[in-house]
Amino acid sequence: MRVLLPLPDQDFDVTEVAVPWRVLTDAGHEVVFATERGGTAPQADPLLLTGVVFGKLGAEAEPKAFYRDMLDSPAYRAPLAWGSVVPEEFDGLVLPGGHAPGMRQYLGSVELQQVVARFWALRRPVGAICHGVLVLARAGVLDGRRTTCLPKYMERAAYFSTAWLRGRYYRTYPAYVQDEVVAAGAVFERGPVELSRRGTATDDGPAFVVRDGHYVSARWPGDAYLFARTFAGLLG
Repeated sequence: MRVLLPLPDQDFDVTEVAVPWRVLTDAGHEVVFATERGGTAPQADPLLLTGVVFGKLGAEAEPKAFYRDMLDSPAYRAPLAWGSVVPEEFDGLVLPGGHAPGMRQYLGSVELQQVVARFWALRRPVGAICHGVLVLARAGVLDGRRTTCLPKYMERAAYFSTAWLRGRYYRTYPAYVQDEVVAAGAVFERGPVELSRRGTATDDGPAFVVRDGHYVSARWPGDAYLFARTFAGLLG
């Protein structure tokens, strides 16, 4: 199966990209990356590799190792351009998140939203995690659909605990992700309250995803392993 994974040129979330890439490729699927102009490898949010505050709040060691492996992938080094994507040529679509300023290129692209809307109409598996759900909301496809996304309490907690050093790093847009997703007509599911524990390759206890037909969504990097496995299950 061929899975499309669009990205901005920089600032995407390490875990939300590298974990699905690893799970899907290990399962034998082909992951095809795409950026706005294509041809040049994108770069993850550097603070998630080093730590947002005093070496903390970044990606865990295993996803960072997956990211380093992903950097050597020929598909990652030579992504397609969004405008050249033919949705019918793909069996699945994964929309990762991230909150640093570079994500606005991806989250706000009308061109990408049009590609996503065309793929959604095919009723093939779609997965979105964290801010990635905004792409679907802005593409106009979530009306009446069950979904989760980055909950407002998580976004507020991250912002208020780091604003003294990082400013609005955790506030990508003035509106909270949850509020925009709800305004798009989606049926939002918050999941259990969680601020620190993350799911792993062997423990889904802290993780949460929502499946609605051919669509699966998740809240944050702590859900990435369960999200990736659930999406892989939709591919069959």
